[in-house]
Amino acid sequence: MQDPTAILAGLKVIDCGTFIFGPAVATVLSDFGADVIKVEPPGIGDPYRYLHKMPPIPDSEHAYGWMLTNRNKRGIALNLKDAEGQAVLRRLITDADVFVTNYHPSVLRAFRATYEELAPLNSRLIYAYATGYGERGAEVEKPGYDATAWWARSGLMESVREADSDPALSVPGMGDHPSAMALVSGVLLAMLQRERTGKGTKVSSSLLANGAWANGYLLQAVLVGAKQFAPVTRRSTPNALVNRYRTRDDRWIFLAVIQEQKDWPRLPVALSRTDLLDDQRFNELPARRANATALISELDAIFATRDLAEWREALDRQDITFGIIGRLTEADEDQQMIDNDVFRDVHFADGTMLRTVDSPVSLAGCDKVQPRPAPTLGEHSDQILSELGYDAAQVAALRARGAVA
Repeated sequence: MQDPTAILAGLKVIDCGTFIFGPAVATVLSDFGADVIKVEPPGIGDPYRYLHKMPPIPDSEHAYGWMLTNRNKRGIALNLKDAEGQAVLRRLITDADVFVTNYHPSVLRAFRATYEELAPLNSRLIYAYATGYGERGAEVEKPGYDATAWWARSGLMESVREADSDPALSVPGMGDHPSAMALVSGVLLAMLQRERTGKGTKVSSSLLANGAWANGYLLQAVLVGAKQFAPVTRRSTPNALVNRYRTRDDRWIFLAVIQEQKDWPRLPVALSRTDLLDDQRFNELPARRANATALISELDAIFATRDLAEWREALDRQDITFGIIGRLTEADEDQQMIDNDVFRDVHFADGTMLRTVDSPVSLAGCDKVQPRPAPTLGEHSDQILSELGYDAAQVAALRARGAVA
């Protein structure tokens, strides 16, 4: 059931995409009350349903990726290679507010679902297009996952590593989810424009552009001809105060003393090593840079003398900026995340309850909907077809034809 009080209640969204980037846009809209209809091909459906079975991704009896990115949605299994399946999609479009897709241009042409073909059906339609490498150039048909287009191509994969290590794999969805938030913002801008003009439009974003934006600081350096960036190791970095240190109980602290002139005098106090303030190797910023390796050795020895909890208290007491390098297996018990509703409960028909990760934005006074389980393949096909005006005989004919499942 839709929540009529939600801020996007009454908004009809067609999710005609696959995997994460495009569908995650619809997920965020659904969190705020939009009625999202997930369109999948009959048979196996969206291959994303089975991604959790691909090594080295954690294996589970639960299709947790599907649960995360397709919660709240209603599902219809529609064969868009078939003319009658395309006709159903076009009926869905006639009163839709948003159409989200990340299919390649050639696929959209085959499905008769390009912007140029769908926009005339509904002048208010907002067509949200998520791409791998953009809409122009030689690579528009190139398959684009966030691991390739966002992480690898943008320079992030090369930059976010130790100088003596191989480029690292990204984690699933690491680029898809923030890229989806960018396209969500585009959809909302298009909705504002529609309020003013009465007309829908096309809005797009790519994994490539979002990767460049995520790596914007270093790319901007390239654009102005700055000295070429080169990865460093933890022990060879020229800044010992922005670095990682291991505690006695084998945990890690990320020290982030950015405003050194203000914060350096407090750090030795927090470390119970005020003698460092008088050490000519470290007492001034140029000296700390010149002697960074020596300071790293000092800090390594210091942090190794206490457990994480003790250092956390000591650093907090002196208002030192740092981060705890969290363990993935502990994240679900992180009290700060719990206090800020990072996780939400999903209740299933069989009485079980699992938690999911909430979308990362909230509006004061506007509650999100209670998360609902992601649909099984074609779970709501009959219901959706009925809403479109198909009678039982017509639905049976569509099923017999293979246009709907």
